[in-house]
Amino acid sequence: MNEHITIETPDGNFGAYVAHPAQVAGKAAPAIVVIQEIFGINADIRAHCDALAAHGYVAVAPDLFWRQESGIELTDASQEEWAKAFALYQGFDVDKGVADVAATMAVARTLPGVSGKVGVVGFCLGGLLTFLTATRCAPDAAVSYYGGRSNEFVGELAGMSTPLMMHLAGADQYIPKPAQDVIAAAAAALDNVQVFVYPGQDHAFARVNGQHFNADAAALAEQRTLAHFAALLV
Repeated sequence: MNEHITIETPDGNFGAYVAHPAQVAGKAAPAIVVIQEIFGINADIRAHCDALAAHGYVAVAPDLFWRQESGIELTDASQEEWAKAFALYQGFDVDKGVADVAATMAVARTLPGVSGKVGVVGFCLGGLLTFLTATRCAPDAAVSYYGGRSNEFVGELAGMSTPLMMHLAGADQYIPKPAQDVIAAAAAALDNVQVFVYPGQDHAFARVNGQHFNADAAALAEQRTLAHFAALLV
């Protein structure tokens, strides 16, 4: 089952897509906040939510472009959509985005049937927001997929309590190897950060039906992600 809910904040209200697992009598489910790419809450993000629900999680995807334009649904299939997506990305306030994720986490913890535990997973822009949410907002677990600019914020890892998993594409056109090396070096000093690199893969290898989708790499990343959440949320 899925539905749309409203997240209320002091700055205004925004929508979120919610995918619920099948009901299990007497058992509460953990929640996972799913953070969008630059294409909004599109079919790919909803598919990720639905997949998490099939594994027993309440998945909540907030509409984080609401401050610019609500209800964005784009793909990577046309230049017009790319142009729109990059314009939204360039106008996006990362700090306010993290605040909106934190507001979504707070609501997710209180949804009917939720155990109170909440994880965060994000892709591309959402990968960066996941990284920053982990360092600033203390979710119970976090998984970042190819979060651009994460290398700029590795100083925030100091003192982070959240167990964080990061998936990086070895041939990422947006996160070059020097940036990946900065991330790997910072993570190597910390027991609660894991970094996995997928050789030969380009950015967004886990984008369902995307231009760079790779079924094998996406499946391996998903397996690791689900194991991470199962160990920390269930």
